[in-house]
Amino acid sequence: MFFFERGWLSANNILLRGPDDAALVDTGYCSHAEQTVDLVASTLGTRPLTHLLNTHLHSDHCGGNAALQARWPDVQTWIAPGQAAQVQDWDPVALSYTPTGQSCPRFRADGVLQPGSTVTLGGRPWQVHAAPGHDPHSIVLFEPERRLLISADALWEHGFGVVFPEIEGAQAFAEVAATLDVIEQLQPALVLPGHGPLFTDVAAALARARQRLQGFIAQPERHARYAAKVLLKYKLLEWQELPLDQVHAWCRQTPYLGLLHARYFDAQSPAQWVETLVQELVASQAAALEVRDGTPLLLNR
Repeated sequence: MFFFERGWLSANNILLRGPDDAALVDTGYCSHAEQTVDLVASTLGTRPLTHLLNTHLHSDHCGGNAALQARWPDVQTWIAPGQAAQVQDWDPVALSYTPTGQSCPRFRADGVLQPGSTVTLGGRPWQVHAAPGHDPHSIVLFEPERRLLISADALWEHGFGVVFPEIEGAQAFAEVAATLDVIEQLQPALVLPGHGPLFTDVAAALARARQRLQGFIAQPERHARYAAKVLLKYKLLEWQELPLDQVHAWCRQTPYLGLLHARYFDAQSPAQWVETLVQELVASQAAALEVRDGTPLLLNR
């Protein structure tokens, strides 16, 4: 098993190589697709990639699917259940790419990873468990003999992913809590998360995640502000730098940011709110402002 820890624009990739198969779990963002293909090809050598698996269909977890399918046309692609029809019809709104202002090249899906089933990866059986919360269709994968957990965005060493259903007005914090309970019951010895380094102190990570969740439950606007800054910071990772007026334009055009503003922050004008987000990213040293040739720029840090 090979764990490729990527930058935050791309989810981590896990490559499992067995006697008769070679499977990649999650494929990163589309702007890193060439690097993803090179990582997999250099590790496999002359062997083909036989399977692609997506824990969920956010753009940072499946953005490399199309490039990998082009490199290995016979690869079988299995996705988390619930969105097979949207992939078949290619609906970028239902698949979240339009609402988040992100990109994902069209790919095909050959099957689904049904919770309660087992899949063979790297010659070993991995259990498929439902993990809603961050995404209603998300799954995690667990190998019980060595107690290995591929947790995607359900659990990181220091938190978990934005609870996207909450942006749309759904009540999903309880699903986050239930997924954390499932992970605790599995008692993993090693967690391979969707972002950040792998880790073994699962009890401490769960405690941090639950504390963070309780803060969001007590003050939902905290989660809303966090989600808005994550969406903007994520796009900044892709841009690296952009004139500030174009940042404002992108924010105005991005549906999820519009939903967050209307639901939680409409006491400020849209422009004032975006300026607040920018200033908070700068204050946390996640971004920087610079004037170049008279043009204010927002830079990634």
